Amino acid sequence: MREAYGIILAGGQARRLGGVDKALIAVGGEPILTRLARRLGDQCAGLALNANGDAARFAGFGLEVVADDIAGFAGPLAGVLAGMDYVAANFERISDIVTVPADTPFIPRDLVARLSKARAAAGADIAVARSGERDHHAIALWPVTLRGELRRALVEEELRKVAAFTERFKHVAVEWPTEPYDPFFNVNRPEDVERGEAVAAQT
Repeated sequence: MREAYGIILAGGQARRLGGVDKALIAVGGEPILTRLARRLGDQCAGLALNANGDAARFAGFGLEVVADDIAGFAGPLAGVLAGMDYVAANFERISDIVTVPADTPFIPRDLVARLSKARAAAGADIAVARSGERDHHAIALWPVTLRGELRRALVEEELRKVAAFTERFKHVAVEWPTEPYDPFFNVNRPEDVERGEAVAAQT
């Protein structure tokens, strides 16, 4: 398995939560970011956080904060590109990144291993997580070599949908069960926090 560098995507505006940083919301007695970084960090060569604005609000987490360089909150694809560029500039021997949104506190501990294995078996470029008959395109394993094509898509085509970019390449979806809980559950609305607390009690 090729080593992957983890990129936690926190570059959004969290409109449905009043602009609050979802990564900083407490679930199970700790910020989502703490829980997520622990789960993902055990699987990766290293971790960085994609976030915009004042990086000081994440100072206590010990993560390198990497901002988008595409203007105007261009969405998760801009975060994927920022992660690719960061790894290409700093870790020449690392060929892949794995991206996970910052509002997913319960990602599986075998995420990277299963994505990598499935991608290799399928001869694919990208591996995407899937659960409940839904592809989670922002939870994926990407080769850093796609960064030139991704930048062109973002800048020249103003492409914003992650799925639209993924579908340009050979990709494979890797299924996870949703029982006893969906490992890709994300905190999008205030009511999701209560649901997250219930899941945290099981983990």
